[in-house]
Order: sequence, then C-alpha cells, then structure tokens
Amino acid sequence: MMEQATKSPIQKLPTGIGSFDVISKGGLPRNRTTLLSGTAGSGKTIFAMQFLAAGIRDADEHGVFVTFEESAADIRTNMRSFGWDLERWEREGKFTFVDASPDPGVEVVESGAFDLGALLARVEHAVRRVGATRVSVDSLGAVFSQFSDQSVVRRELFRIASALKGIGVTALLTAERTDDYGPVARFGVEEFIADNVMVLRNVLENENRRRTIEILKFRGT
Repeated sequence: MMEQATKSPIQKLPTGIGSFDVISKGGLPRNRTTLLSGTAGSGKTIFAMQFLAAGIRDADEHGVFVTFEESAADIRTNMRSFGWDLERWEREGKFTFVDASPDPGVEVVESGAFDLGALLARVEHAVRRVGATRVSVDSLGAVFSQFSDQSVVRRELFRIASALKGIGVTALLTAERTDDYGPVARFGVEEFIADNVMVLRNVLENENRRRTIEILKFRGT
C-alpha cells in the first residue's frame, strides 16, 4: 500500500483589494515573489502599498517598501489621501522605507559590473528591524534602466528575487511596460524571475479609461 504525502495548499495573503482577492482566491501566495507589471498610470505603486497597508491594518503583518523612483517623503504625502498614515506606522515599528530613489543632483554613470549587494543588505536589515513579512519593491525598471548589459540585468534580478525568498518574506515587485499589449516588462526577462506574474492595464477606449488586471502566472495555484 502506497503512502500518500499530504501537503497543505499554498497559503494566500489578502491584498486588501476585495475584487482581486476574490479572483486570486485569497490574495498573493505567501513566501513567494510576485511581479506586477504595467504602463504608467496603471496603479502599480498604489497596489504595492495597499498590499503592505492591508497586512499592517488587518493582519498585524509588518511591511517594508523599497522605492527606486519616488522619494519616501513624496510617497508619505501621496498615500495620505488613501487614509494610510505611514508616518504613524513607522513610529510604531510596523513599517519602514528603504529609500533608494535617485538624488537629482548626482549624475549616474554606468561603469563595469553592477552589484546590488549593499542594497540587499539594507533591505534585509529593514525586514529584521520591523519584523516584516511583506515587502514591496517599486520599481525594478528604475534601477536598471541605465544599464545596457541585459545579462547583468537578468543576473541581478534573479539575485533580488532569490534574496527576498531567502529572507522569508512575501514580495511584490513592480515593473514597467511601454505598451498595454506589448512585452510583459521592459527588459524581457522580468517575468522569468518571479513565481507569479500579474499585468495591470489602463487602456483608452472611446475617450474612456478601462482598468484591468490579468493573472498571467500563479505558480502551483
């Protein structure tokens, strides 16, 4: 008689976006990386922040937001309109930023190999400091856009995904695409580094915007 190994189904973390949690049957898979890709204005940053806000507000799960584009100060201001008091959560030790946004006064010059080791160390420190179980990274394209070597981009993207998995968090990574019905993301490799891939669209039809979300890949679920 053969013994059958019983395995628990993949757990999901609610995002706080009711309709998405319904179609995804619970939210984002726990302890996995999810790529969220979309054109400008499709809602990537808000989705990424709402995932963290829902964890803090509804499940006492702390969060880290890694920003490569907007400064932490600008994000704090922008998110107040959604009722998310990021500064209070920061004071309470439930949330923190890793601010890797560019300094407008510093010119970025590509030179040699690019290494994310120092940044990943900052992310891991932030996760440990607030006891985070959720991490959002916004956005991958912003940090890699100035690098022309696609093999370097692919290697470092894999490194980010592997590091986040190793820390044991559930991670949401945003990425840009140039067209609503073109390649999944800018570099053509982002979708291969994540366990799950979702696409946001903000399509103009007859002078009206139609927003949609597609679950392109949900590994094992």
